[in-house]
Amino acid sequence: MHKSLSAKFNFLKATLILLLFFGNKINAQNQADSENTVISYDLKWSERTALSILNEYPNAWQLDGNDRPKWDYKMGFVLSGFEKLYQKTNDKKYQKYIKDYVDGMIDSTGNIKKYDIKEYNIDYLNPGKLLFNLYDETKDSRYLQIIGKLRNQLESQPRTPSGGFWHKQIYPNQMWIDGLYMAEPFYTQFTVKYEKGKSLDDIAKQFELVQNHFVDKKTGLVYQAWDESKEIAWADKQTGASPTIWGRGIGWYMVALVETLDYFPKSHPKYKVLVSYLEQISKSVNQYKSESGLWYQVADKPELYANYVEPSASGMIIYAFAKGANKGYLSSSYKTTAKKSFESFVKEFVKVDKKGEINILNVSSNVGLGGKPFRDGTNNYYLSSKTKENGAIGLGAFLLATIELEK
Repeated sequence: MHKSLSAKFNFLKATLILLLFFGNKINAQNQADSENTVISYDLKWSERTALSILNEYPNAWQLDGNDRPKWDYKMGFVLSGFEKLYQKTNDKKYQKYIKDYVDGMIDSTGNIKKYDIKEYNIDYLNPGKLLFNLYDETKDSRYLQIIGKLRNQLESQPRTPSGGFWHKQIYPNQMWIDGLYMAEPFYTQFTVKYEKGKSLDDIAKQFELVQNHFVDKKTGLVYQAWDESKEIAWADKQTGASPTIWGRGIGWYMVALVETLDYFPKSHPKYKVLVSYLEQISKSVNQYKSESGLWYQVADKPELYANYVEPSASGMIIYAFAKGANKGYLSSSYKTTAKKSFESFVKEFVKVDKKGEINILNVSSNVGLGGKPFRDGTNNYYLSSKTKENGAIGLGAFLLATIELEK
């Protein structure tokens, strides 16, 4: 009896060892398979880029190296590309990536976590654009509530004496060029969808202020900011403009125009005016590209020591050229320019790793003006900002450019 039990025990022990051995082998194989899953080169650039982002940043709040969830314009920018890709492919994983981000940032009562209207930070409006389609698809009332809250922020957003939105409460009387991208496409979509277009004149006015106060007379390019009071140390004492023509700033402005025009009715008298602004900036910016067709960090001074071609600026301009041509705002020659510049972009900035993932090199880090320590906005300030791999604005600009060029 004792011998029989002992034999059974040894048999069970041997079976268990075999199971563990093969189980570990299967797990190791599965892990190796997942690590060896290569993004196919046969896919379009847009999907290769989106899949690379999904692999590297399983949660969208991790973009740009963030270590905690944040309601952030950078996530809004990249996810706007995912929204366009979802509309093009109907692949639910792209929509899920957006929805997971938004749902993680709002509570059950329809509030954005850590959002404070009193900051009057115009950047907060940008992720709000994602909520229009989410609400239309799900009818989740929280999305509509937040759309309304962000619209209310604009209602009481402080303004310069001429009527331009302050960039933030902490920057009195200052409009920043990126603020046009953060606010106007959201504002236009809202007023057309829910207010019968009552605010369209106000939206056109924001662009008109840029034309009157940000555009450099010599180059036709735009400065990053304008202080109507001319009191802040970086402001030109005659014009109130900041000192540097920043490549990404031009990109923000052009993207603001093409995305506002998506919703601005053709029948409105200011529609043609906005198209003319896009034509003007496009013509000017086309004259300042590098020999290979890319754009510089300090856009108007290619010869400046330590100046460099920069991917977020280049990607945004390529996107705006392609979209402008596709929509008929710009001549078809801009699509040809966009394609050539895109080829140079891929050669200069895109690194494909052994997993087939797309990486964007040398993206300028975020820059700003004023604050503590004081950012003086000089050419040197922009050129000394560190560059990094896969900065969110570089990834987002590339994704948007690929989607538009594939049309």
